Amino acid sequence: MKLVHFGAGGIGRSFIGQLFSRAGWEIVFVDIDKNIVNELNRRGRYTVKIRDKKKESIVVKNVRGVQAQDSKKVRDEITEADLLSTAVGKTAVPSIVKTIAEGIIKRRELNPLKPIDIIICENMINAASFFRKSLASYLPENFPIDEFIGLVETSISKMVPIMSSRERKKDPLLVYAEAYNTLIVDERGFKGNFPRIPGIEAKQNMKAWVDKKLYIHNLGHAVLSYTSFVFFPHYKYVWEAVSDSKLHRITKEAMWEAGRALLAEYPDEFRSSDIEKDIDDLLLRFGNRVLGDTLYRAGKDLYRKLGSDDRLIGAIKLCLKHLVSVDNICLGIACALFFKAVDENGNMFEQDLMFHKKEVSRGVDHVLSHVCNIKDKDVVDNVKRYYSELTKEERDIDEIMQSGHSSKKYTGN
Repeated sequence: MKLVHFGAGGIGRSFIGQLFSRAGWEIVFVDIDKNIVNELNRRGRYTVKIRDKKKESIVVKNVRGVQAQDSKKVRDEITEADLLSTAVGKTAVPSIVKTIAEGIIKRRELNPLKPIDIIICENMINAASFFRKSLASYLPENFPIDEFIGLVETSISKMVPIMSSRERKKDPLLVYAEAYNTLIVDERGFKGNFPRIPGIEAKQNMKAWVDKKLYIHNLGHAVLSYTSFVFFPHYKYVWEAVSDSKLHRITKEAMWEAGRALLAEYPDEFRSSDIEKDIDDLLLRFGNRVLGDTLYRAGKDLYRKLGSDDRLIGAIKLCLKHLVSVDNICLGIACALFFKAVDENGNMFEQDLMFHKKEVSRGVDHVLSHVCNIKDKDVVDNVKRYYSELTKEERDIDEIMQSGHSSKKYTGN
């Protein structure tokens, strides 16, 4: 069995390639990085180091690479694949769709009775719809897209930290990751046979699981990063921030605000005990020192993370729908407007520089209306109240929390 996977980055190598390789599949990585592709072909294997107390190393075998620029070779691989998958990042998805479509056209000409499934491992909302629309623009008008192509959404909770340039230079194929190893997929998205591989869990109500990951895991990371930068800017790592009792409390309560809304939205999918277990497990994983995950990585990309349907604003909208208080999420948003964390070289994320120059410079109201698209007056007033408190020279978490619009909290008890 052969998996053709687009994107030989952290998720691709540490998670997708590792899962399928363990099950005996051949993994063909398609990537623009010629060095990584050449090394994959030279070695035929690579190592995943699990960053926890056990420090396990996993050797991933039966792998090779194809340069994304070699569209003919990529199309040939698609015609012979048993399954496709992607993990290139949302902004890079448009660059691979045309080649995938061309490969699928050729595949159908050679194997008209053999549909192909694409497991979409991207941090995107409505990923299947996006892929369908994108593929359709490159497929013939009468192409049976819904019969021949399975578009499988996923929920990925595995954490893969950024490796230093020194580490990458030493071994370009080495990748770090946490031990968590579960890939949740939309069972209804498959047109072919479901790959029964250890670590892959199929769900029927995929939207519920995508929302849970976005509004609890991703939201928790964001709130922790932004509040940490404001109140304890000397913290560099996620584990440092979550070990602080006050930041831990704010983050947990923000996660529970979203969790309560999820319970109301999906009463047949989640129970309070499920949400409680998930939040406690995530906070424990956030505290993994060996993982070395940085607050810069967890918080950067403000345009996306403050987007109208992303982790913070999307969660607020769901909370408003179900009349759930959002004090801690509002504090996270206010703190995000101060976030200027830097990487190992002392540089801010380029898009975040632009965010501060073009958006924050025009005021809180502008950001909330034009970037976040928040219309609710109470939420806007609450964020602005927090922001005003944060501009003061003396910042005390407890006092600032008391300045919030509502004192109602939900802890899951």
